[in-house]
Amino acid sequence: MTEKSTLNASLWMLGWFASMLLMTVSGREATQDLQVNMLMFFRSAIGLAILLPIAAWIGFSHLKTGQLKGHAIRNSIHFGAQFSWFMALSLIPLAQVISIEFTMPIWAAVIAAFYLGEKISKTRLLAIVLGFLGILIIVRPGFAAFDAGQGWALASAFGFAASVVLTKRLLEKDSAFTTLFYMIAIQLVLGSVLAVFFWQWPSAQAWPWVFGAAIAGLTSHYCLARALNVADASFVAQLDFARVPLTVLLGYWLYSEGVDVFLIAGAGLIMLGNMINLRRV
Repeated sequence: MTEKSTLNASLWMLGWFASMLLMTVSGREATQDLQVNMLMFFRSAIGLAILLPIAAWIGFSHLKTGQLKGHAIRNSIHFGAQFSWFMALSLIPLAQVISIEFTMPIWAAVIAAFYLGEKISKTRLLAIVLGFLGILIIVRPGFAAFDAGQGWALASAFGFAASVVLTKRLLEKDSAFTTLFYMIAIQLVLGSVLAVFFWQWPSAQAWPWVFGAAIAGLTSHYCLARALNVADASFVAQLDFARVPLTVLLGYWLYSEGVDVFLIAGAGLIMLGNMINLRRV
């Protein structure tokens, strides 16, 4: 990997950081008076309104796919994971959500072993164990009341892991834009089903945050894809570790959320497990 590609990837990851921090704050603020299912619906509707002109400009032929069933399965799982993530944001401190979310690569290794037939080496097994121990330290079952938000965060991490493994298959034949377009379109359909039964208009205060979540959802995927285009996945993933302290600072600055020794220790083990996992890649 050249110095230029390293610099370019780092710049695209800055866009990823900004997008994810915007997504985090937008999700927290919007769900203060808006149901999560409605946030998901409007996020997808706004996203599709942005993508359709782009698709018309580059040509709708780019949206042809022979993997519609795969997109449907992947995005149904991703919809559930994203729903769980927003639920967690509304219930527990930001630092806890992001720390638990970082078990995603570890769950992905487990799922890939069963779905893609990838072998789990002793090194990767150690990474999985460390990640699991990190979760136990953060959640502390039997020593502290288990928060529903922690359950939502775990569900989102597992769901995101499954969607990542499925995306790996989809990208073998479809472009990043095609995958992104079907993600937004299919999740709009899923969100519409829930919206019919639980309709709620965003308040005037919530609308800016809804738009923030929609825009961040698009830019985060685009920036990450561009970073992966110019640099190794392991390098990009290690840069993403910076999101943990950035989110902790954001939670402290905006919401006066503190951290305790259990969160620091648990997050440390999770990141150590991820680093071991990446060294194996």
